[in-house]
Amino acid sequence: MKKEETSKMTGERKDNILKEEKKRKLKKLLANDLDPYPHDFRRSHTSSQIKKQYDYLKAGESVAEKEISATDQKRQNVKQTIKTAGRLMLKRSMGKAVFFNIQDQEGTLQCYLKIQELDKQSNLLFSLVDMGDIVGVSGTLFRTRKGELTLRCSGFQILCKSLEPLPEKYHGVEDTELKYRCRYLDLIMNPESKKVFLTRSRVIKEIRSFLDNKGFIEVETPVLQPLYGGAVAHPFSTHHRALDHDFYLKISPELYLKRLIIGGFEKVYELGKNFRNEGIDRSHNPEFMMLEYYEAYTDYIKQMKQFEELVCHVVQSVKGSLKLEYQGRPLDFTPPWERIRVLEGIEKWGGFSVEQMNNQELFKKMKELGSDFEKETNRGSMIMEAFELTAEKHLWNPVFVVDFPKEVSPLTKEHRTQKGLVERFEPYVAGMELGNAYTELNNPLDQRERLEEQEKQRQVDGMAHPMDYDFAKAIDVGMPPTGGVGLGVERLILVLTNQPSIRDIILFPTLKPISKD
Repeated sequence: MKKEETSKMTGERKDNILKEEKKRKLKKLLANDLDPYPHDFRRSHTSSQIKKQYDYLKAGESVAEKEISATDQKRQNVKQTIKTAGRLMLKRSMGKAVFFNIQDQEGTLQCYLKIQELDKQSNLLFSLVDMGDIVGVSGTLFRTRKGELTLRCSGFQILCKSLEPLPEKYHGVEDTELKYRCRYLDLIMNPESKKVFLTRSRVIKEIRSFLDNKGFIEVETPVLQPLYGGAVAHPFSTHHRALDHDFYLKISPELYLKRLIIGGFEKVYELGKNFRNEGIDRSHNPEFMMLEYYEAYTDYIKQMKQFEELVCHVVQSVKGSLKLEYQGRPLDFTPPWERIRVLEGIEKWGGFSVEQMNNQELFKKMKELGSDFEKETNRGSMIMEAFELTAEKHLWNPVFVVDFPKEVSPLTKEHRTQKGLVERFEPYVAGMELGNAYTELNNPLDQRERLEEQEKQRQVDGMAHPMDYDFAKAIDVGMPPTGGVGLGVERLILVLTNQPSIRDIILFPTLKPISKD
């Protein structure tokens, strides 16, 4: 038998013994009419509030039981008795005295008690507590001679008796599969994971703050859509029984947000989930968060500047600097970011000029570079495949890739000076596409023609847009010149939290279900 298999079986046996011990203690609590699952517990402080409010205590000092002088400005209105709660994470017995640590959302707090100072009920409760149980404590504060702020407990209560043993403290949740499937264990045992998701929340808050301050209106578009569009992707589908019609989970809110621009809202954004029925890798999850915003009377040049401002605002607010490190390499978000045209990127890093090749030559070159395209397709798609194979991996510091082939951009306005290209940019950071943006197409005749071309293309690859006649009708009503932008929020979070995989910054990533056994 392999060593790791033996270790796993030993660990399972140990867990089973611990579970049985926990159940035994639960039964004893119930037999003594002690409720290990009370309805509430009113805290006076969290761990961080305690540390902030009582920071003035010096080593060896304690908060006196007597009234604190009202003239002492540092100590005014300080409550003498603290009530707080958290999960028991560490316990050290020293004869009849015990030190233990409890953990709440904001951090840990050291607690101290003497068994003989507890009343009979608290004493029994403490004798039946285990690591991982959620407990409530009350008492007064002091700072140990080693400088640790500590609560001297006069009261102790079990708030939730746990039955599942926690992973070993010094190893935490190291198994990535367990980490993703049992995120609750990861959050309990790995403080760094909790910081990642607090940062995620901060990033989303800062995005909203930036756009709100710019006068944008946050809106919601349907998750269930009768037609999918706004991106090149396979959708998830479902059937609505009452309407007897197939619907699709949103792959993009684009076509609905443009309807709102047509309706007279001049600045709109949506920050929400999109769903694409595609592969899973370090930068892709089938369910992901996307920001899309549209602003009337602007173009892609204005939106490049605004996108740069938005990302720099978020990076500066969250990290405190525009210079940081990602996966061991420095990243510099300082504006202005570099701009490079698609065709220039291929020539710079691929060493060949697409403009000098016909389609057959281009396809042959793509295959030499390792493309998995099985046959020639439209020229624009082959150009973008060549770009991804040659240039993408070199785009480390923030850069705007601009001016894309018309064939791969059915909702984008033609370039004002470059025939066959459109006014589109994709920002790249750390070798990843971070977003997508256009000068939006608002010519009704051109839009209808391109949507019809996409409908034909869909018969070939199944990923192009289906013909949306209602959207074509909306464009007929008239849309002002508009700049539109999409930002892959989780890719930005990935960089700002220095995580290697998108699964590390999604609380519950999409995983293959496992059997009960």
